[in-house]
Amino acid sequence: MAYPLTGRQFYEGLKQGRLLGLKCEECGAHTAPPKMACAECGSVSVTVTGLSGRGVLRTFTVVRVAPEGFQAPYIVAVSELAEGPWLMGNLEGVAADQADESLMGRQVRVGYRILPPLDYAAGEVVTITFSLE
Repeated sequence: MAYPLTGRQFYEGLKQGRLLGLKCEECGAHTAPPKMACAECGSVSVTVTGLSGRGVLRTFTVVRVAPEGFQAPYIVAVSELAEGPWLMGNLEGVAADQADESLMGRQVRVGYRILPPLDYAAGEVVTITFSLE
């Protein structure tokens, strides 16, 4: 069985300004990032759909020891998209040392960032980002 939406297609969509996900034909739930089956009911009857790219910041943490390709400190956040799925990415435009609980519940918009070449990656690395609205 072929993936209806590959990771490569998902990240290429981000680079073109489109957030792609899957919509379940059985229960109507949306899944992002892409998986083989619906994240809610497990059905493999899913179709590729565009998502709004808007959401609400639900939680975050400040990373102070960074892996290759990142500069610490930075914020990793989880946002609930308007269509339902939760997505993890880096919160940009907020100083890590200024991050506090007032960020919770704020409206965000999904974006992306391309990392510089990494020793452990076979090609271009694209990360999901959020910015406050």
